[in-house]
Amino acid sequence: MNVDPTSVPLLPSASADALTPGVDAPTWPAEFVERYRAAGHWRGETFGGMLRERAATHPDRVAVVDPAPRRRTWTYRQLNDAADRLAAGFATRGIGRGDRVVVQLPNIGEFIEVVFALFRVGAVPVYALPAHRETEITHFCSFSEAVAYVVPDRLDGFDHRDLATVVGQRTATLKHVFVVGEPGEHTALADVPCPPPSQPLVEPQPHELAFLQLSGGTTGVSKLIPRTHDDYIYSLRGSNEICGVDADTRFLVVLPAAHNFPMSSPGWLGTLYAGGTVVMCPRPDPDTAFALIERERITMTGLVPPLALVWTSAAERDGRDLSSLELLLVGGAKYSEQAARRLEPALGCRLMQVFGMAEGLVNYTRLDDDPETVVTTQGRPISPDDEIRIVDDADQDVPEGECGHLLTRGPYTIRGYWRAPEHNARSFTTDGFYRTGDLVRRTPTGHLIVEGRAKDQINRGGEKFAPEEIENVLLAHPSVHDVSLVAVPDEFLGERTLAYVILREGAEPTTVTHIKNFVRAHGVAAYKIPDLVRFVDSFPQTGVGKVSKKGLRSASAASAEQH
Repeated sequence: MNVDPTSVPLLPSASADALTPGVDAPTWPAEFVERYRAAGHWRGETFGGMLRERAATHPDRVAVVDPAPRRRTWTYRQLNDAADRLAAGFATRGIGRGDRVVVQLPNIGEFIEVVFALFRVGAVPVYALPAHRETEITHFCSFSEAVAYVVPDRLDGFDHRDLATVVGQRTATLKHVFVVGEPGEHTALADVPCPPPSQPLVEPQPHELAFLQLSGGTTGVSKLIPRTHDDYIYSLRGSNEICGVDADTRFLVVLPAAHNFPMSSPGWLGTLYAGGTVVMCPRPDPDTAFALIERERITMTGLVPPLALVWTSAAERDGRDLSSLELLLVGGAKYSEQAARRLEPALGCRLMQVFGMAEGLVNYTRLDDDPETVVTTQGRPISPDDEIRIVDDADQDVPEGECGHLLTRGPYTIRGYWRAPEHNARSFTTDGFYRTGDLVRRTPTGHLIVEGRAKDQINRGGEKFAPEEIENVLLAHPSVHDVSLVAVPDEFLGERTLAYVILREGAEPTTVTHIKNFVRAHGVAAYKIPDLVRFVDSFPQTGVGKVSKKGLRSASAASAEQH
């Protein structure tokens, strides 16, 4: 749906309805709105309109494949019709414009149906991950004043219906629980669809709130990130152009579909925007994913670094035909140079690094970048209007090429979290730059190199360094599969370092002393050599599969040391 940009209000007024980002979070000032529209970044599109246009243009092309437990497909016409019927069912239950609905579904076709149905009635999905439990879901429902909650019946042995009952008892606004599968005491999602009304539903405007994402915050429960149709669709278009997404793309959704990376980089939304095919992957392990790549002739997918390591090792000994896979994006966290060098030879496809955040800014290496740039940098921004500042602790710009704190603002980077004025005052500058919390440096070509997170920076006796530096050294060890370096409290130094090490399957045994000597032999400063080493079988992970350094830091340093 394309509209005349001049027909859309430049800035929401204080009296605007609940869909307007400016009511519950800071939004773009009028001069920036004008600039982004004049540049063609914001074109007045909505997600509901996008799907309707694709269904009209190529109705019989397959949009979505859900392979488990039996293979199901949706053409663009079928997906559009399913969204219309489900939207009508939601509307008859009083769910409409501005209502928040927490969606906690795994990688199944119903996830996409539900999201587009909510777009159609102007409701706002609040994306929760399958791994979230009572504390997180109660917070999301209560804080967003959700009127509905959508869950599977059971997933990996966990009964989400019982969770929904508890959350419903604690959330005054929650009126409906919809269940994919056997509903128990709740409502089956399959019973919701009904014929669309004779008069079409009033859909949201492009500048209005499309959905609320969860932040990857490190303290307390996640904050909510308000994304509009205009800003998010621009990031899809830009990602598609950079990644070469078109109607022939077959994208495998390996990571949780509710997460920003598999949704928009270029993700399932980007693939649908281009008229391609989205294949939902029920589990991320190589056995499941490799079989789908072979059978569904997958051309593109995205992984977080720990999973990329697993896939790389598995591909070196797996016999599956992965020849259709053209591009694998790795993002969500820093991907080490040593691991990056192993990926293309093992999987036989191109690597593209992605560095971004649900709050906005996304960087990609490019298909025409030289191999060294691809493995040693985390890319450059999507947009020419992505403004980047790299500053010191006093917010002063550092000299070009030096490491500092990354600040950014642009046409798809939010200006504030939802209903979080105190946090916004800390996380955004007075002129609208978002403080990402990342430590980066910039190359002469404009590519960013992520040196770490400010919060993860190790300060050992006054000597500060990023753990990624030593992690990259250890990943070059022939016996090391993965490593994570964290700081642990020390009475004399303030902090000392603890290296958690996962050895490769079948690797030669090694010792703490050997690990330390290996780092020392690389000529790094003595204060960077790990003080403690612990060999483990796995790392604690976040809901999307990234290494949880918070979980590692919570382990006892005393029990971690091995002799």
